[in-house]
Amino acid sequence: MDLRIATRSDAEAIASIYRPYVEETAITFEETPPDAETIADRIADTVETYPWFVAERDGEVVGYAYGGKLRKRAAYRWVVELSVYVDRERRRTGVGSALYRALLSTLEQQGFQSAYGVVTLPNPESVAFHEELGFERTAFLPESGYKLGEWHDVAWFERALGEGRPENPTDPTPFSACRDAAWLDTILADVSAGAE
Repeated sequence: MDLRIATRSDAEAIASIYRPYVEETAITFEETPPDAETIADRIADTVETYPWFVAERDGEVVGYAYGGKLRKRAAYRWVVELSVYVDRERRRTGVGSALYRALLSTLEQQGFQSAYGVVTLPNPESVAFHEELGFERTAFLPESGYKLGEWHDVAWFERALGEGRPENPTDPTPFSACRDAAWLDTILADVSAGAE
């Protein structure tokens, strides 16, 4: 498996992976599958500040993950929400874990302080996935989303990044300033090698 930074040219593959999650599940609360152009715009907007990675096997994109803004207010700029999606036929093959590990390491290097995963319940696989990666459940929102004819509960999972909260934190480094960093190449190579 190879991990790399997503580009606009990955948009069609990403849209294809995401489509069944939107149409057939409540894993995402998005109701209309975005087309490739919309995904390409999302990638371009995201990678200015946050990482967006794809996982490839034999030259085919089989999963992707990215970070994003948790809330709009400036005081939230040290925390990030994560998303990961894997081709449904490649689940449970280590793709999602590798993508999350790369994200977490990168976000820590950027100076973010916490990462959050939002899970629609029931979803024991996703709960176990987050717990195995060191996340703890910090919030429960009962019946907070309506999709596919029913109300769904949501849980928030949090994992601290770094060695504790600094008293006077500097702003996180935008991902656009990290793209050519040697440490990023090392993270992607090490996680890819560990996922083989």
